[in-house]
Amino acid sequence: MENRNNGNHEFWVFGYGSLCWHPGFKYTRSVVGHVKGFIRRFWQGNTTHRGTVENPGRVATLIKEQEGIVYGRAFQVEDSVALLYLENRECTLGGYVTTFSTFHSRDGDKSFPVIVYIATNKNEHWLGDAPLHCIADQIFQSSGPTGHNVEYLLRLAEFMHDYFPEACDDHLFTLELLVRRRIEQENMCLRTLMGDRDFDILIDNDNDNADSDGENDNSDVNDIRENTIQFLLGIHRKNSRCLKI
Repeated sequence: MENRNNGNHEFWVFGYGSLCWHPGFKYTRSVVGHVKGFIRRFWQGNTTHRGTVENPGRVATLIKEQEGIVYGRAFQVEDSVALLYLENRECTLGGYVTTFSTFHSRDGDKSFPVIVYIATNKNEHWLGDAPLHCIADQIFQSSGPTGHNVEYLLRLAEFMHDYFPEACDDHLFTLELLVRRRIEQENMCLRTLMGDRDFDILIDNDNDNADSDGENDNSDVNDIRENTIQFLLGIHRKNSRCLKI
């Protein structure tokens, strides 16, 4: 695994939100791990994918914190097509800016530079901090062209449960619990909120070099997420130690 782009113009991109479960671009391989010096917060508004101008959704961004750790997924890309796609998706439409960090693989054996997209309070979509129950209500009430804001939150939480069951992400897991409670209280159809679809995730762990198109229709997908809808109907007990309401 290279630490820098080589003659083939290879780059690594770090995903900590929807990129974890739906990258949407071609990549060579991906690995799970973390970056340091940040925390993940649902402080960025969204009007193009998970909300509307009249009713913005809330999506994740990274906030600098010296002792922070954010878990996610790094993607290796070899051409400018993926970066142009991400520039439009994250920056033009999403209001994010580009920065760089160091990615550490989960096994602790690899570290390398990654491109990271973050939102700041200088962009027009910024919503900022709010009580967690208010953020949860906004997520519950928001939907956009890509799907419901609930799907964004729960699929990200599911990714964390599957690949980092030991992680304690207070902000994410408390929002997950609050939104699940609203779904139950309002007797909403979870399958409808989730778009009645599933996304397979291929994690290479540095063993393969098979291409992926982001939709991941490959037959050799590492499918550890059986019975996804059933999974989403419950909350992992491992979360309980992290939740703060």
